[in-house]
Amino acid sequence: MVNICLIPARYGSTRFPGKPLAILKDKPIIQHVYERAKSSKLIKDVFVATDDIRIVKVVESFGGKAIMTSEKHPSGTDRVAEAVAYLHQEGYNLNENSIIVNLQGDEPLINPNMIDKLIEIMEGETNSIGTLAKRIEKEEDFYNPNIVKVVFDKKGYALYFSRSPIPFDRDKFLKGSSIINFMYKHIGIYGYSVKILYEFVKLPQSILEKIESLEQLRALENGIRIKVGITEYDSFGIDTPEDLEVAEKCLNTFL
Repeated sequence: MVNICLIPARYGSTRFPGKPLAILKDKPIIQHVYERAKSSKLIKDVFVATDDIRIVKVVESFGGKAIMTSEKHPSGTDRVAEAVAYLHQEGYNLNENSIIVNLQGDEPLINPNMIDKLIEIMEGETNSIGTLAKRIEKEEDFYNPNIVKVVFDKKGYALYFSRSPIPFDRDKFLKGSSIINFMYKHIGIYGYSVKILYEFVKLPQSILEKIESLEQLRALENGIRIKVGITEYDSFGIDTPEDLEVAEKCLNTFL
């Protein structure tokens, strides 16, 4: 089976315009992400899916592959779906069970082992979405609304994702005890079969998705299961120019 990685990269970020091309340790952010994906043992090919010719030129300048997509996509998943459709049209060897990894273009600290872990949990999961989670180690992360939490069942399928603290241990909280045992943060990398990817992007935004601003809730509300793999590795998405300094300090630690 062919496994490929698509990296959606939008130029016009509200908080950080031109973010994929910002320099981190002498390389554009998008190059860091691309090279991490290429280091995966289970990925055959990597493409950047973008809405801007400047990103295309930079990707091609370091020997990468890029696909131009519409500027009107509401999410990275929609951008990935358009890129997959383009590859189909061009005769690329994909079938409905091929695994597509959606890796955000602002994750320069992603460990290639995380990509391989995601692909491994997707074996036999052609009707599900795959993603990763890591145990929360800092109590402040549990309360941080920018860090998405996830709870899952005994078979590893997600029950819910939230920006709020879940599950909330009321008794420990009232006693002033630490409440982060068995709490997990969501790592925003996804795997889909081509079939499920196409089905997902046809679905309208769901109520919970709009409330939490979490796209993955659309899948759960429509009965699409999400398999969660546990990883020991962490990552760090860059949202603002200030995050570059943090990422540079972390770059050698996470990888």
